[in-house]
Amino acid sequence: MAVLHANRVVTCSAAAREAGVRRGMRKREAQGRCPELVVAQQDPDRDARLFEPVASTVDTLASGVEVLRPGLLALSARGVIRYFGSAEAAARRLLAALATAGVEARVGIADELSTAIIAARHGTLVAPGQDARFLAPLPIRELAAEPGPAAAERAALLDLLHRLGLRRIADFAELTPAQVTSRFGTDAIRAHRVARALPERPPAPRRPAPELEVRLPCDPPIDRVDRAAFAGRLLATRLTATLAAATLACTRLEIRAETETGEHLSRVWRCAEPLTADGVADRVRWQLDGWLTRPPDGRPTGPIILLHLIPVELVPAAALQLGLWGDTGSGDERALRALVRVQGLLGGDAVQVGVLSGGRGPAERVTMVAFGDEPAPHTDPAPPWPGRIPEPAPAVIMLDLPPVTLESADGTPVRITERGRFSGPPARLRWGRSSWRLTAWAGPWLLDELWWSPGATPSARAQVELPGPHSLLLLVRDDQWCVEGLYE
Repeated sequence: MAVLHANRVVTCSAAAREAGVRRGMRKREAQGRCPELVVAQQDPDRDARLFEPVASTVDTLASGVEVLRPGLLALSARGVIRYFGSAEAAARRLLAALATAGVEARVGIADELSTAIIAARHGTLVAPGQDARFLAPLPIRELAAEPGPAAAERAALLDLLHRLGLRRIADFAELTPAQVTSRFGTDAIRAHRVARALPERPPAPRRPAPELEVRLPCDPPIDRVDRAAFAGRLLATRLTATLAAATLACTRLEIRAETETGEHLSRVWRCAEPLTADGVADRVRWQLDGWLTRPPDGRPTGPIILLHLIPVELVPAAALQLGLWGDTGSGDERALRALVRVQGLLGGDAVQVGVLSGGRGPAERVTMVAFGDEPAPHTDPAPPWPGRIPEPAPAVIMLDLPPVTLESADGTPVRITERGRFSGPPARLRWGRSSWRLTAWAGPWLLDELWWSPGATPSARAQVELPGPHSLLLLVRDDQWCVEGLYE
């Protein structure tokens, strides 16, 4: 099984990995390697709801469990290692408990959190003090194992490092901090600290002041997911406003709930980037959804009467400041969510995207596919396409191909000769009741298609420039000129 996002694999089962499926693969490539592969689209709400029982299972064996995202947990290994006697015994006990709960998992142990995340992907227990040695031989792309606050920037950085010949993490770690700072961006400094197995950020030196916490008495008590979503949005707005007033942002959030029967629930969410109001609301909604939809034996004993948000770890609010053009880096994610909602309302084909395809004309060079489907072109754009119009392509494609008349200076219709040339220099274009004197023209470019058909006449394309800002791409078939595209 594999979970997809933007038509690429974001996670897959052990059986899929054994068949050759890897993170980052396109859907078609993954299914080619594993024809029996079952795919599902990424759904954060669903993932968070189903992940809560996993976190609860780990809670029974260890304290201080933090959810980094649905599917990834972190906890201090010191306590469980001391309790079970060794790192190997602790890992075996955790895996056994999760297997009993029907969950496939991997465990990684290391001194630093980032190293532990990479180690978990390899199922490795790194000995104390050996983080840098473990990371050294790994490919540089491992530094993007988990998306951070600048995923696109990190991907571009790793691509650049690879092209510069820094293929292993050790190659990057050998650079000095001064060399990295002077040559690359802010995210490169964070990546360099990970490569050297240094802490990405220091731990919170003290518990935040109580006045930064927010509470919400629930009247009526919450026993449904829709009410939980509303409460989460309200609390998120209050918390972010409170932190903004103190010029702070939250990177570790504790969500507490109290039920009508006096039961207390708690979960800590740790984030790579400072939480926005949307991020806080999502995590509160996910957590409440997870609690309320647990199996009957693990569900809260009564409705929730009090919600309490505690910002456990804080950073300066500058980490959340907008970029020069107002982009916070989450615009693409919001746009994707909106498109998925439209598909849910109107059907999968209601949202389509263009894919570069092979062809000679502008319409032929675009294949429209449903958003989320494999972006497979109708024809391969790579082979040579003799007769293809030169760049740039028209800004507007006229699918209805409105007919026009192309004339020479004496009013004679311009045709294409058997040698693929104009019968006379184009001088005027008539389109309906309007006509224009041409200021320039280019072509014709003969279409070497269907010439073998009985009675076939030469077909070609030409470009003409009208007075003003517009130019046209013309197509002629059966001695009839029509407008195929507009240049702006």
